[in-house]
Amino acid sequence: METVNLPRLLLAAPASGSGKTTVSCAILRALVKRGMRVASFKSGPDYIDPMFHRSAVGAAYSSNLDLYLGDRETICRLLADAGRTDLALIEGAMGLYDGLAGKSIEASAYDLGRVTKTPTILVINGRGMAVSIAAMVNGFKNFRSDSGIVGVILNQLSPSVYPEVQELIERECAVDVFGYLPPMPGCGFESRHLGLVTAREISRLREKLDRLAEQAEQTIDLDGLVAAAQNASTLIYQPLALEPVNGTPRIAVAHDAAFSFYYADSLALLQLLGAELVWFSPLADRSIPFDCDGLLLGGGYPELHAWRLARNRSMQESVRKAIESGMPTIAECGGFLYLHRTLEDRRRIPHRMVGLIPAAGYKTDQLSRFGYVELTAKQDNLLCSRGGTFRAHEFHYWESGDCGDGFSAQKPMRDVHWDCVHITERLYAGFPHLYLAGDPPAARRFLNAALEYRKEQGR
Repeated sequence: METVNLPRLLLAAPASGSGKTTVSCAILRALVKRGMRVASFKSGPDYIDPMFHRSAVGAAYSSNLDLYLGDRETICRLLADAGRTDLALIEGAMGLYDGLAGKSIEASAYDLGRVTKTPTILVINGRGMAVSIAAMVNGFKNFRSDSGIVGVILNQLSPSVYPEVQELIERECAVDVFGYLPPMPGCGFESRHLGLVTAREISRLREKLDRLAEQAEQTIDLDGLVAAAQNASTLIYQPLALEPVNGTPRIAVAHDAAFSFYYADSLALLQLLGAELVWFSPLADRSIPFDCDGLLLGGGYPELHAWRLARNRSMQESVRKAIESGMPTIAECGGFLYLHRTLEDRRRIPHRMVGLIPAAGYKTDQLSRFGYVELTAKQDNLLCSRGGTFRAHEFHYWESGDCGDGFSAQKPMRDVHWDCVHITERLYAGFPHLYLAGDPPAARRFLNAALEYRKEQGR
């Protein structure tokens, strides 16, 4: 075991929609503008918030911390990887105590703070409240004796009300109030059916973030937050011991406006195992990169770009031929839909896709099978042997006429199950998003298959 002194805070809230992302981005951007080297993490399986933190806010390091997809040792190690930064900020998901299946605190933001021994700051939307804010703070602080709550930040609060509310909370709740953000028209982040739009799409994003940072400098006690972070206890973790595969497989990774949902830690694990990642765009390039041995088609928004994807027939033919030739391929959610015969856009107009899956991808009006799942393999496949299990998650409004039957999926803590995923010895194609960082043997199996494919191609 090893240790690292990492100043850190967890920003959590009573519920989704309280402004965690806005407050997190305001603080992170303000600290970056001060010249500090900050790291950011997102509790849970969210892909999009870390994109904000990396590409827009300027975080030196950003990834996910998920206690369902990864075990405690993995989570503490990933957090320790940010040890050379001045401060690590973890953004919680949903409400502080909301965990698995809506009836457990397991894998909640609270659970994450407890496991990593990270002080918690509660972000509360103060619109329409006054004295009731203190009751809410007391309730969350005392719901568990080890809640970890050391302070509060108030969002959407009028400057004229703040001094009285601050005094009330500090008197009645015995926690520090680290300031507030007032209502700031024009500084909100747009959203769409899978959550926030990606960082590259928000108009004048850096201008909005700089406005938030300037406001944070004025009304949030940044020095107090840094001091609270420095009070975090020493982090104990187990370093990852990995033996690279016997070679350097080249893995083509689809990445553009249509495909961008990847866990940074999963990609980093592939590189630690010896892979070379080669980026390409199914929207703009004519074919997958030359001399690649494996293929990653991640999630994203292919339905928003279906017309452009359909026009790029040379890319579709390249992908289809590569998979049919035996190139090991992982296609998750949006990448899975790309392999279909057709895919509907937002207006329910179908567009021709790769055609490897002889079915249609179509729009629905609600989330399908939303949340965490445990997958059990019904036969040997690219990533595991028969009976092997993975923890994964699904989050999609589009559906498939053929979801596959290679795995049995089970909702945690519920008697809900179904079959899913198309699998072979060289293919994983389905809606569930995998977290390879939590299952290094699966990543190694994928890369070894890629090396076998290279030999078959005479390279």
